[in-house]
Amino acid sequence: MRKKIPIIYTPSETIEWLKNEIKTFDFVHKPLEINNKRMMLLYIKTVADGQRLQESLIKPFFELPSLGEVEAYLSSLPNQIEIESKEQILLEITKGSVLIHINDSLLLFDFTMVNNDNVLESNIEPTIQGPQYALSEAIMTNLNLIRQRYHQPSLTIEMLTIGKKTNQSLALIYDQDDVHQYVLEQVKQRIKSLDRDIIQSTSELLFLINNKRFSLFPNMMMTERTDRIVYNIAGGKVVLLLDGDSNAIIAPAVFFDFMTSIEDGYHTYWVSRFAIMLRYIGLFNCLILPGLYVSVISYTPDVFRSELALSIAGSRIGVPYPSYIEVLFMLFVMELLTEASIRLPKAVSATATTVGGLILGTAATEAALTSNVMIIIVSAVAISTFVIPINEMSLAIRVFRYVILFFSTLSGLAGLMLSFIGFIMYLTNKRSFGEPYLKFYYKGRKEEIKGN
Repeated sequence: MRKKIPIIYTPSETIEWLKNEIKTFDFVHKPLEINNKRMMLLYIKTVADGQRLQESLIKPFFELPSLGEVEAYLSSLPNQIEIESKEQILLEITKGSVLIHINDSLLLFDFTMVNNDNVLESNIEPTIQGPQYALSEAIMTNLNLIRQRYHQPSLTIEMLTIGKKTNQSLALIYDQDDVHQYVLEQVKQRIKSLDRDIIQSTSELLFLINNKRFSLFPNMMMTERTDRIVYNIAGGKVVLLLDGDSNAIIAPAVFFDFMTSIEDGYHTYWVSRFAIMLRYIGLFNCLILPGLYVSVISYTPDVFRSELALSIAGSRIGVPYPSYIEVLFMLFVMELLTEASIRLPKAVSATATTVGGLILGTAATEAALTSNVMIIIVSAVAISTFVIPINEMSLAIRVFRYVILFFSTLSGLAGLMLSFIGFIMYLTNKRSFGEPYLKFYYKGRKEEIKGN
């Protein structure tokens, strides 16, 4: 059945309007004619799939004997798009659709050419066991990957558009039977309130839909793994997929979600519990060790055994700065090395940062700018930072340890303990879409939760 354009313009006037609006070298308006058959194609050749166009439209047009059969064939194609307005036609053509003018009617078909649909390997959340591939940058490919893992008729996918100029496709995914309705409404409301011309990445989208701009700890999670996405959909959470990005957003997320690796479910009970314990020890070391070093060295060295206290004091002989300057200097160098390892090309990043770290550490101790014990502590802190599975939480912990270091510098062990207690109180008071941030697990349910 034909889908005629529901606007006051005639098809000829609509085509003329499109020609005036699309002023680019790759815009094609191609007439096809043979015997008594005539058809006009309008598309942008750099985004439309020419091979599919040839096989699905052009070749059948010349093979079918009558124009009525051509129309019947076109109406049977599954990639036909319902036309709502001339502005919608313009938008769809820029995305790769093809407009057909045949027998005084307009038909619109999706022939988008996708060059970024290769499924990528998991680089941010690698695992030894379990799936090794992540998402791609094409949203339809990602939806296919999720549906291949989650075979439930209650799986719901809503397609939205964001960005006034880019009109990026955004998929809102949830299980209708398990989703938390309050969370779903909150996510939709925040997406509707977006007022940006261009949104190009999932990270930018996550920042924009977060109500609290200056919140340090994330209340939504970014992931590249399809198994983590499916696991959270089954738990009643909402997933956002942005076209052109290989990461997904999961909402809501509580603190313990960021400390869990998806690989924990692939190991035996004791192995997974041991790995989880190591992560929390690493989290504690990353937060506490710099402040503990400053508070003990500067205020209460007597808490150590005499042999250890003398050893640390001996290693600091010749160091001209107080302990907090020493710690800040080494932490700053470590942050520079971490950033350099991210920004440098992969072929040289590992070698450059390893050699740079060794040279700087050796030179700093020989020049009496820092002690050997400080080098050990900074190395332990750096390793502990990378134990946290999710990068957003790792970055938040890296920042908050300077807060604990500041209070430890002011008040010693008392400042260290008070700032750590304040850290726990802050997380206890924080909520993620109505859920307590320190909740041990999240399970979607249909009743409403009050709160933000």
